[in-house]
Amino acid sequence: MIRQYDLVETVKKYDPTADEKAINRAYVYSMKAHGSQKRASGDPYFSHPVEVAAILTRYHLDSASIVTALLHDTIEDTDVTLEDIERHFGSEIAKLVDGVTKLSQLEIAGSELKQAENFRKLLLAMSEDLRVLLVKLADRLHNMRTLRHIKKPEKRNQIASETLDIYSPLAERIGMQDLQEELEDLAFEQINPDARSSIIKRLDFLRAAGQSLLPRIIASLKKTIADTGLKADVNGREKTPYSIWQKMQRKDIEFEQLSDIIAFRIVVDDIEQCYQALGAIHGAWRVSPGRFKDYISLPKPNGYRSIHTAVIGPDGHRIEIQIRTREMHKLAENGLAAHWAYKDAGKLANGKGEADTPQYRWLRELLDIMEQAEGPDEFLEHTKLEMFRDQVFCFTPRGDLIALPHGATTVDFAYAVHSEVGDRCVGVKVNGRMVPMQTGLNNGDQVEVITSKAQTPSPDWLRFVATGKARARIRRFIRIQHRDEYRELGRAILDKCFRQENHRLTHKAIRRAVETFHAQDEDDLYIRIGEGRLSGPEVVNRLFPLKIDPAKRTKSRKSAVINKKANGAARTETGISIRGLIPGMAVHYARCCHPLPGERIVGIVTTGKGVTVHTIDCDTLQRFNSMPNHWLDLSWSVDDVAEEMHVARIKVFLSNEPGTLGDLSTIIGKNGGNITNLRIAHRSLDFFEMHVDIHVDDVRHLTDIIAALRASPIITSVERARG
Repeated sequence: MIRQYDLVETVKKYDPTADEKAINRAYVYSMKAHGSQKRASGDPYFSHPVEVAAILTRYHLDSASIVTALLHDTIEDTDVTLEDIERHFGSEIAKLVDGVTKLSQLEIAGSELKQAENFRKLLLAMSEDLRVLLVKLADRLHNMRTLRHIKKPEKRNQIASETLDIYSPLAERIGMQDLQEELEDLAFEQINPDARSSIIKRLDFLRAAGQSLLPRIIASLKKTIADTGLKADVNGREKTPYSIWQKMQRKDIEFEQLSDIIAFRIVVDDIEQCYQALGAIHGAWRVSPGRFKDYISLPKPNGYRSIHTAVIGPDGHRIEIQIRTREMHKLAENGLAAHWAYKDAGKLANGKGEADTPQYRWLRELLDIMEQAEGPDEFLEHTKLEMFRDQVFCFTPRGDLIALPHGATTVDFAYAVHSEVGDRCVGVKVNGRMVPMQTGLNNGDQVEVITSKAQTPSPDWLRFVATGKARARIRRFIRIQHRDEYRELGRAILDKCFRQENHRLTHKAIRRAVETFHAQDEDDLYIRIGEGRLSGPEVVNRLFPLKIDPAKRTKSRKSAVINKKANGAARTETGISIRGLIPGMAVHYARCCHPLPGERIVGIVTTGKGVTVHTIDCDTLQRFNSMPNHWLDLSWSVDDVAEEMHVARIKVFLSNEPGTLGDLSTIIGKNGGNITNLRIAHRSLDFFEMHVDIHVDDVRHLTDIIAALRASPIITSVERARG
C-alpha cells in the first residue's frame, strides 16, 4: 500500500499545481472513516481506495480524481454522507464521489437485470463527467487484482464476466489499452484458467525457441527505416493470452496457425514520416494481402490512430507492424487520460467542447439507446450490440464518416445518421445503386438514404438490423403501436360487453372500473383488456354484479357461434371492425386457417398476444369451447379489403413434367396473385404435391385463382389448404 507522502509526491511530479492539501486531507479522512474495516483478503479496507488512487497516478490524473479515488467508498461503506463530503471537500469532489460510489444493490430478480441497471447508472454518471469512468475503471482493476480472495466461485465468475462484458469494452472505448488488457487477462484467468495456462505455456516455449529471432527482426526493421534517413523507435510487443484466445475462437484455428503473436511497432516523429516508413517496409518485403489498415486516415471510434500492415519479413516470417507518431503512441497507451479531455468532460452532456469529438459519439449513442429501451435488460442487450463489434466505415453523400459494426445494414446506417432518418427510411442507394434495405455494408461504401414523411419503422427490420440504436428505436415504435392497438381493441371489447348487457360505456363507469381494478388510468384499463389480461365480461360483472348471469352469457355465446356455423351468416352490426391489422401485434391472422376478407371470422383473445383472427369453421376453435370469455365476434370492414393484401394457402397436385412449375406461376400471376412461399410436400415419378402461399385481395380473388388453376390440364387437383 502506497504511503501518504509517496502518493502526494507522485502526483506532484507530473502535476506541480496539484492540490497537495486536499490529497492529504482525503487520505486521512478516508483512513479514519474506514477505521478497522477489513477486506476479504484480511487487509485493512483502506488499502483499497489508496491502491485505486495509485493506479490513477499511472495515468497522471488531476488531484480531484485522486481525491475522489481516496473517498469513493466512504458513502457506501461508512457513516459518511454526501453532505459531509461536500462540506469538507467542495461540490466538485462531492459530485464525483457520488458518481463513483458503489451502486446500491437493487431489488431486482436475476443478476442480468441487476448488472444492466448498475451499468445504466454508471452511464448516466459518465455522461456528467468522464472522470467518473476513469475512477470506476481503476476501482474495478484493483478489485480484479484481489478477486482470488473471494471465497464463492460463482461470485468470482460473476464479477469476471461483468468485467469482460462491461468494463473492458469501456476501457477500450476510451483508448486505455493497458488497463483494458489487464482487466481482460485477470477475468480470463478466473473464467477459463486452463485455456490461459495452456496459452502461456506455448508462449514460453516460443520465447525460448525464438530468443535470437526477435532481435534479428527488430534489427532488420531498424536498418530498413534508417536507410531512408528516418529516426524511429522499433520494438516488439507480445499479444496477451486473452487476445490470442479470442482470435483462436473467432477464426476457429489452432495456436500453431497464428502468425502474428508478436506485433512490431515503429514510432516516428510526425505523420509524414509514418507514410515514409510504410513505403520503406513495403519496398523491402512482400505485403500480406488484406492485412493493411490505415487508422490514421480513418481513426477508430475511440480516437486510436496508427497504420497496420503485415509483410513476409526476415527469414520468411510473416510479421505484423504498427506505425505511429509519438503522440499517437501516447494516446494508444493511455487513451482518454493521455490528453486530459476529462477537463472538459462536463460539456459532453450538452454536446460542446473537446469531449464532443468522434471518439465520444459512442457515449451519446448509448444515452440515446437508454432513452429508447423499455427496461434495463433490453438496454444491456442493445448496448452490447453497440459496443462489442469491429467497425466498418461508410460515408454519406456529403463525405461525412459513419462508423458501424461489421454486419450492419443500410437501415443501421440510416439510424446512425439520425433517428428520424431511420424511422422515415423508404429506400437506400449504395454507391449510386438502389439496394434492398437488408443489404450489408462494406468499408468505403457511400450510402444515400431516401426518406418519406409517410414512412414508419417496420417490425420486419428487426430481423436484420445489427446496431443497438436501430433495434432500440424500432422496438420502441412497436411498443407504441402495440399500446395503441391494444387500447383501441380493449375499448371496442368493453363497449360491446356493455351494450350486450344494455349499459352505456360512460366516463363515470370507466372511472369506477379504473379504481376497481387498480389501473393507472383509462388507457391502462383498455390495454389490459386488449392484451387479454382482463376480460370485458369480468369488468361488467364487477360493476353491475346483480344484472349479469355469467352462466347465461356462456350459453348464449356458444349458441351464437353454433348458429353462425349453421346459418352461414355473420352478424356485422355488432362485430368489431379490424382495420389496419399489423401481423404479430395486437391483432393478427391465424396461420392454421389463413382468414380472408369476405369469409366469416371470429376472434380469440390470448393473454399477451391480443386477438387471433380465425375463420368461423376453423378446427382450432374447438380448443376454446370451454373458454367463452375469450371469444370475440369480428367482421371485415370495406377498407380492410381495399387496403391490404392477405396470405392464402393452397394445396396443388400437378404433373411432374418440364415447365409445369412455370405454368403454375404464370396462371397465378395472370390472375393477380403473387407467390410468397412455395414448398414441395411430396413428390413421385408422376406428380408433385405442393403448398403455395399467395398474396390475394380477398376470398373472391382466391376463388378466381383456384378456378383458373383447375382449368389447366397440368393441374390434377387444387384446394384450400388448412392447418
